[in-house]
Amino acid sequence: MTATRCWCVLCAVLGLLIAWLVLFGAAPVTLAQPTTAPVSFINDVAPILKENCYACHDAKKKKGKFEMTTYENIRKGGTKDDPIVPGKAKESLLIDVLTAVGPGRMPPKEAGDPLPKEKIAVIARWIDEGAKLDAGIDPKADLLRELRIRWKPPQPHAAYKYPWNINALVFTPDSKKLVVGGYHELTIWDAATGKLEKRVFTRAERTYGMVFLPDGKLAVAGGRPGQEGDVRIYNLAGGKPMLHGGVPAIDGVNDRSVLVAELVQTDDAMLAIAISPDGKKLASAGTDRLLRVWDLATGKLEHAIENHADWVFGLAFSPDGKHLVTGSRDKTAKVWDLAAKESALTFPDHQNAVYAVAITSDGKIGISCGEDNQIRQWQATDANKQIGKQTRVLGTHSKAVLRMAHLPDPKNPLLATCSADGTVKLFNPIAGTTLKTLTGHTDWVYAVAISPDGQWVAGGAWNGEVRVWKVADGKEVVSFNASPGYVPPAAKAAKK
Repeated sequence: MTATRCWCVLCAVLGLLIAWLVLFGAAPVTLAQPTTAPVSFINDVAPILKENCYACHDAKKKKGKFEMTTYENIRKGGTKDDPIVPGKAKESLLIDVLTAVGPGRMPPKEAGDPLPKEKIAVIARWIDEGAKLDAGIDPKADLLRELRIRWKPPQPHAAYKYPWNINALVFTPDSKKLVVGGYHELTIWDAATGKLEKRVFTRAERTYGMVFLPDGKLAVAGGRPGQEGDVRIYNLAGGKPMLHGGVPAIDGVNDRSVLVAELVQTDDAMLAIAISPDGKKLASAGTDRLLRVWDLATGKLEHAIENHADWVFGLAFSPDGKHLVTGSRDKTAKVWDLAAKESALTFPDHQNAVYAVAITSDGKIGISCGEDNQIRQWQATDANKQIGKQTRVLGTHSKAVLRMAHLPDPKNPLLATCSADGTVKLFNPIAGTTLKTLTGHTDWVYAVAISPDGQWVAGGAWNGEVRVWKVADGKEVVSFNASPGYVPPAAKAAKK
């Protein structure tokens, strides 16, 4: 039979098969197209390794002496030789451990489910194709950094289908607006009416801390948990506004008139940020345990201090700007002497994670709060050799105290705390008195802010709720959900 006749017969058979499927209502058949593009290590393989292997095989842990954060180290292997045989996936140890069913399986059973077959197939095909590294990438290059460079943030939702949890909010310097962290964006609201006025796109998925600088620009600490962290400075008045979800929006990802500075990028989220009282220094801290301090006039990094054994959640400058007060998951609050470059004191009394810190306007009393539900005060200076000793429990919540906001006005000092118990509390930190308990939130309150004029306090909750109260009488000014376009289920039902 000739080749021409073979094709004719095949076409006839296929024609009858398709006609039969159409007549009897079966789903149409789509013939699979062969994949011809080679597998890319950096685009296809490295993301799989990062998500499933780095927890045990990063530069710090190196389980089995095997580090996988560079192509060179992957090929070196750990306690065994090169786990890859280029061109021969079936003979490669890497594929053996990924497909094993016993104790030797990777990832191990205690770390989670086995790697899906389709992902193993991608790695196997890459090996069969020669296990090549993409052109232009140094074998010694940090793969986390290479992946971070290539990652593109998604555009924020035009309208949120689900509420976004609030980890940070801050009043503008004129006390008239609230900036709230959203999903890959900052949202700006009228503090009196709850009207959404502007959206600012960001690379960071989450915002954990914000402070306004003396020139009116906004410094923001955040990132993508487990992926990257950053400290960036935004000009909220910059850019050419476009409409997004019916609201003016500016691009804080690509527009350099909006994103005016990038101070640092890290491998995990930045959790805290603070500005010195004179406005000349900016400090940040986060999951990498480092305290970083920049000179804002030059942008120079002056300090990179590893002062804690675990994540740093809270950060504050002393009134003279010479010390940093910090709180950590290592269950301590500390004071760091910037000039001497050494720890001045450690306060251990919480015996649990410390989430936020502050220091009184006279610099004498440190304040910290955390997982133990307590707001504790302690001696921050060497008064009668009592430095680091607790002076009082300023107040308590019924659950963990998650954040503090401090207005260090010598005449009218104000401290606000927020908690997993759904309340915000106000204190006079000098007199040691509780002023008010503010209610209305229906979920954990993760963020709290005091307006610069001391008139208002705002709380932001896990379910996206924002509430603003008057400090003078505790009355609620406004409440709204800070997830643009989100319609709660109850409102949807009522509308029907």
